[in-house]
Amino acid sequence: MSKIIVPGRAQGIVLKTTSPINFLGAVDKKTGMIRDKKYDIFEKSIKDTVLVFPHGIGSSVGAYTIFSLKSHQSAPVAMICQKADLTVASGCALANIPMVVVSTEEFDSIQNGNNITIDTSSENFLTNQFL
Repeated sequence: MSKIIVPGRAQGIVLKTTSPINFLGAVDKKTGMIRDKKYDIFEKSIKDTVLVFPHGIGSSVGAYTIFSLKSHQSAPVAMICQKADLTVASGCALANIPMVVVSTEEFDSIQNGNNITIDTSSENFLTNQFL
């Protein structure tokens, strides 16, 4: 079952990882590039993507990193997680980035490169289009 954490509307191409993300340590806040080699999305940019990941980890300063990403126009257009943690939820709320939490089944059905639309004002607010 899906749950809206931060409302909004966004459309973009999925960038998905099955690893929890430490925004403070893994993401360059000016460029949006994943700079930590232990991530399967290393050297990929989260800019203008629908970022799909299990949840955030690490310091609560990660919320500021998310806000900084938005300020530098390097943020994802939306985030989809399996669980809402305080750091990512706070960062998305501060930066006005739509965020939803999805079930394991929904998470598993989302693939890299899919085009996803999130519209939290709609009853079926997540549309996963296979490319």
